[in-house]
Amino acid sequence: MFDSEQKINNFHNSSPLGRLGGAGIYIHIPFCKQACHYCDFHFSTSMKKKEEMVLALAKELQLRKNEFQVDSKFSGVETIYFGGGTPSVLTVDEIQFLIDTVREHYAVAQNPEITLEANPDDLSEENLIAFAEIGINRLSIGIQSFFEEDLKLMNRAHDSVQAKKCLEIATRYFDNISLDLIYGIPDPSQNGEQAKQMSNERWRQNIQTALSFGIPHISSYALTVEPKTALNKLIQTGKVASPNDEVAQEHFMILVETLEANGFVHYELSNFGKENYFSRNNSAYWLGKKYIGIGPSAHSYDGDSRSWNVANNALYLKALQNDELPNEVEKLTLEDRYNEYIMTGLRTIWGVSLVRIEQEFGAQYLDYLKQQSQKFIDDGLLSITDGILKPTLKGKFLTDGIASDLFCLNLE
Repeated sequence: MFDSEQKINNFHNSSPLGRLGGAGIYIHIPFCKQACHYCDFHFSTSMKKKEEMVLALAKELQLRKNEFQVDSKFSGVETIYFGGGTPSVLTVDEIQFLIDTVREHYAVAQNPEITLEANPDDLSEENLIAFAEIGINRLSIGIQSFFEEDLKLMNRAHDSVQAKKCLEIATRYFDNISLDLIYGIPDPSQNGEQAKQMSNERWRQNIQTALSFGIPHISSYALTVEPKTALNKLIQTGKVASPNDEVAQEHFMILVETLEANGFVHYELSNFGKENYFSRNNSAYWLGKKYIGIGPSAHSYDGDSRSWNVANNALYLKALQNDELPNEVEKLTLEDRYNEYIMTGLRTIWGVSLVRIEQEFGAQYLDYLKQQSQKFIDDGLLSITDGILKPTLKGKFLTDGIASDLFCLNLE
């Protein structure tokens, strides 16, 4: 454990994230070829307005160019992240146009991390070469599973052959690659109360297949059933079994054990990276850095307030045509900022600093946190070491629920 902690300290101290003043830009591409059964993100499967949307994204970037205060403490835009939706449905020229727009209107740091989320079916060798040439230096690939039946259950656009083939090619041109895996998937061949879940052995095969490509970063999530999704309807009609929390917890523990044994650091609840391969974009968010979210449904944060754009493509386009920003702004209270820090802190290896709680929020908040966390400490789910509150291995899978119990409501 000491070695892992040392890697974290090295990352925090030497990375641009360890310095004050860095910022990030997230660009939401609200298009997908088809709707995955589990997804409740904002997107459209119609590409009719794609070119118009790209121009609107550029317009929003231009209108918001003064939101980052440029002074001696500002080290520039350190991360540019294309998320979605499916950003890889854009042409290479469209992606380059948006990168160029950022560089034109913002002070961009040297060697920024520029990430493109992509689906395997979009990653031809030709596209991969072109992405590298325009400055994309990190790929986040939505593999989800290497088993054909899982991909069909989730209605993914790619198949298992494409999943493996794209990694085989991508690793020739990119060093910094992350892939997504989903665990706790029901067995699609079964339904009803006796339905089976993905076996532990099958989950281990998914992890080992990912490791066989030498990928330095893995993001992994439990399959969740969101309202108004196709998956929810399939479960309600008995066509697909409901995910089992106990199975998901077993898969999570297998994931942690296997990846840590293979040199990965579990630096955030759902993220594992080898040294020097932590996501700089996501780490900036977890460490409370400022970021601007561009595009429909995108969120922004400046330290004092958060804002979010309208989650409607037509309304977004109309507003930008009128040179208006289609967003709502919420001023964060002291309580909001405390709750945000509890959630992001507990989810990461950096934990929650009791000193920071007292300095930023006051003795009343510190006393409240100590009181609320004691029962989880007694149950072996949380621990305090050198003034840092963190989940134990036993408590990691339950982190979000624990954090909600530590939230502060109407303390003042």
